[in-house]
Amino acid sequence: MTPSFSLRLPVVAAPMFLISGPELVLAACRAGIVGAFPTPNARPIEALDDWMKQITEGLAAAREAQPAATIGPWCANLVTHSSNTRLPQDLELIAKYKPPVVVTALGSPKPAIEVVHAYGGLVLADVISIGLAKKAVAAGADGLACVSAGAGGHTGFLSPFAFVGAIRDFFDGMVVVGGGISDGWGVAGAVAAGADLVYMGTRFIPTVESLAPEAYKQMVVEGTVDDLVVSAGVTGTPASWLKASLRANGLDPDNMPAAPSRQYDSSQSFAGKKWVDVWAAGQGLGSVRAVEPVATVVDRLATEYAQATRRLAGLPYGM
Repeated sequence: MTPSFSLRLPVVAAPMFLISGPELVLAACRAGIVGAFPTPNARPIEALDDWMKQITEGLAAAREAQPAATIGPWCANLVTHSSNTRLPQDLELIAKYKPPVVVTALGSPKPAIEVVHAYGGLVLADVISIGLAKKAVAAGADGLACVSAGAGGHTGFLSPFAFVGAIRDFFDGMVVVGGGISDGWGVAGAVAAGADLVYMGTRFIPTVESLAPEAYKQMVVEGTVDDLVVSAGVTGTPASWLKASLRANGLDPDNMPAAPSRQYDSSQSFAGKKWVDVWAAGQGLGSVRAVEPVATVVDRLATEYAQATRRLAGLPYGM
């Protein structure tokens, strides 16, 4: 399914918990890709109203200043888990500010569909398995965000290529895939395999515009895939964590606690939550070399993507 919006690259700056904010979203969209953020990052609800206002006004100003430029759409990531008591208020702001794309996570996309379709937006469901993907399609999702093995934060377990191939057996809607993809070569490979867009999160943690603390950004720059561990012991859902961050917070990466009950209520304060101070990353870790502006990162991705597509076009296989 070809996206109905113009993009410089088929890339989404993935919605990252405690990392993605208005500056990162705006920078991504101005660079010509999709800029996304999780609504739980903005607390209390008044902060979410302010963030959405900043984004919509900022993009309107960018389009007015550069009418010929490719400005990507913005995306709001909603938690539809039953524990999120703030979901109705989030949906009210979705209806008010009308993000072109809404991704639902940790629950069915059904609560968002009527609201988003009413203004012509797209609803994508964040899924980690074929079973969940089929449920999301049956619920009416326009597309699927396939979180695969190698993804940072709440992660998946299927190979991105196997996941996309299996999805394409029964679904011709929009497919976004993410998991360890951190350069333009990987983007081209995912698109060649059947994806429409690529989720890229870890690559945007160490950007000037991200909300990550400087120590977090530096840990990503210096880290490798050997510095990661997947555990449900922090949030109750399997996630990919930086071992050094876990140790700094009194957790043993080799002996993580049992998974707590899942609690994703955006109406609660961040105060006292242990997951605020532990840092996540995905398997794209080793390819990140420096803290840079989003625009610089996207320029490099565009160069790599062009190189990859030229290479594909020039291969003699099958001729």
